[in-house]
Amino acid sequence: MNDRDFAAVTAFWREAGRSGLWFEKDEGFDRRFRDGFLDLHMAVAARRHDGWIGSGEGALALLLLTDQFPRNAFRGTAHMYATDGLARHFARHALRAGLMETVEPDLRLFFCLPFAHSEDAADQDLSVTLNARLGDPWRDHAEGHRAIIRRFGRFPHRNPMLGRDTTAEEAAFLADGGFSG
Repeated sequence: MNDRDFAAVTAFWREAGRSGLWFEKDEGFDRRFRDGFLDLHMAVAARRHDGWIGSGEGALALLLLTDQFPRNAFRGTAHMYATDGLARHFARHALRAGLMETVEPDLRLFFCLPFAHSEDAADQDLSVTLNARLGDPWRDHAEGHRAIIRRFGRFPHRNPMLGRDTTAEEAAFLADGGFSG
């Protein structure tokens, strides 16, 4: 296990949080994240750093590299979702091991987001349960995601990227300002 690698990921992410960039669409930030960690993302996706799951900090880095990194580095493409299943795998392991509670409160959200990003109803229920422990606004955000999955069985804004047809009901939802990622 190379602690310096996962420490670099989590340090970068902490700084991004202090700068208010976690959930912004910022091309410069996306580029810095991609340039700094693309090789590490690919290594994690190839399961070469599974040992990091042994600590809260290592688990956080795995989750960031499989859930958050692709959403920034591959924004607007289907590759944004390519490692979602792996992110949920790591998140489930981390939760069973109690690792979420070992990181500072502001970062615990990232143990929950792989379930909020899932199009599976059971994952959405787990997301709401986990986010309720964090309080608002995260609980409300998770409930909003779950409502979309309950209504459509998927996130309609992903349809074009994933080559899925959009139903009339989904199109109306999006046109009325429904969640668009």
